[in-house]
Amino acid sequence: MNLIDLLQENTMRAPLVSTDRHSAISELVDVLADADCISNAQTIKELVWERELQRTTGIGEGLAIPHGRCDKLENMVMAMGRPTSPIDFASPDKRPVELIILLVSPTNNTSDHIQALGRISRLMVDRSFREAAYSTDSAAALFSLFQEALQTSSV
Repeated sequence: MNLIDLLQENTMRAPLVSTDRHSAISELVDVLADADCISNAQTIKELVWERELQRTTGIGEGLAIPHGRCDKLENMVMAMGRPTSPIDFASPDKRPVELIILLVSPTNNTSDHIQALGRISRLMVDRSFREAAYSTDSAAALFSLFQEALQTSSV
């Protein structure tokens, strides 16, 4: 499993229109549906939101990784969004979120799901990369930044 295989410019939105975490998750699921990556948007919205309510996916340092697993999904999919203004995700460090990376996997693919979450987290540990991602102004810029980082890193 390689994150670069999940990376698509048409599944990125910068800026996001949403101003709260529920609508941001919904907007990113719609991005996946619009890109024909999923056919069951409403089910995925419900699954990801249900997971979010169990425990925030705002992990700190301005990043949230909402995620879920769906038995009607054949492949792992990923969408990214950079909100116009930071969004409160109730992160442990109380810092609002500046980048949201949505990850949805088939129910039977736990290993790849966990690996993808870990790789995203490791990539975002780099402060200069994180700050560059938070300052992108378009989906194309966000895509290029992640594509270059994933091609040159070992995460």
